[in-house]
This record gives sequence, structure tokens and C-alpha cells, in this order.
Amino acid sequence: MKSDFVIQIIGLIGSFLFFISFQCKSNKNFFRVQFVSYLCYTFHLLLLGAITGGISYILNTIHSLCLGSQNEKLKSKKMCMLICTLQLVGMAFTWSGWISMLLVMANIAATNAGYSNNARKIRLAGMLINSPLWIVYDLIVGSWAGILDEVVSELSMIISIIRYGWKNLDHIKE
Repeated sequence: MKSDFVIQIIGLIGSFLFFISFQCKSNKNFFRVQFVSYLCYTFHLLLLGAITGGISYILNTIHSLCLGSQNEKLKSKKMCMLICTLQLVGMAFTWSGWISMLLVMANIAATNAGYSNNARKIRLAGMLINSPLWIVYDLIVGSWAGILDEVVSELSMIISIIRYGWKNLDHIKE
């Protein structure tokens, strides 16, 4: 029982950091904060026994590290395609039924949006694809912190749209 509490706390730390990430004005800082958030979630899901989710978060961590870097090769379309391909390979090796496809669809949408370097597309993919699919997955694997994270992330994305303005998000890059 105590270890379940600790596992959920690790996830809650990830949730807090993910919420904060959407309040970052530059995409570079956005991805850096998400990098640390994803590390927390990787451990959280692996400790819950949700291997597909844990592997997906490792790839999400790499995705954020690449997009938060100064290296143009790491920000290239080729890297985007590589990360999306690795999502599919990870799913194949950790297949746990149809719920594995939820993660891959969510993560491929978020990866493509992130590599667009367009704050509006990033939030749109998060609100309409990524968060809803992760909520379903989190319900199935028992990640209460994950459910809270996605609900709070939806709210944070809405707040950032109100804060910066929908039209202004097209012009925010780094």
C-alpha cells in the first residue's frame, strides 16, 4: 500500500511539471520542462507494470530532449520519423493488446505536432488526440496521477490559449 502511494506521488510530480510546461512561452523551455516530466512518468508507469506506457515515455523523453536542444539534426523531420518509427517498434515488442495502439496514436500525434514547431498545433494535438487517448490508457492501468495529469494538461492548454491568444500561438517559436 505504501509503495502504491509512492508510485502515484512520482506520477504527480510528473503531472505538476507537465502542467508548468504549457505555461512556458518558448517551445525550447516547453520541451525542457516536459523532458523532466516524462522521466517521472517513465518511472511511474514502469513501477505500475505498464511496460508499453513506460517505453512510450522513454521515447517521449527523447522527443523532448531532441526538440529542446540546439542541434538542428535532432529537430529535423528525419528525427521525427525515427521517433515515430520507434514508437511502432516499441509497441510491437511490448504489445499488451489494443490499449498499446492508444499510446502509439497519441504519441505519434504529439511527436508530429512537436516537430512542426508550431505552438498552436502542439496544443491542438494535445487537447484533441494525445490527452484523450492517454486518459483511457491511464484508466486501464490504474495511473491516477496520469489521469489527473491529462485533465490538468487539458486545462493548462486552454489557459495558455487564453493567455497568449489563439492567433499569437502561430508566431511563437523559441
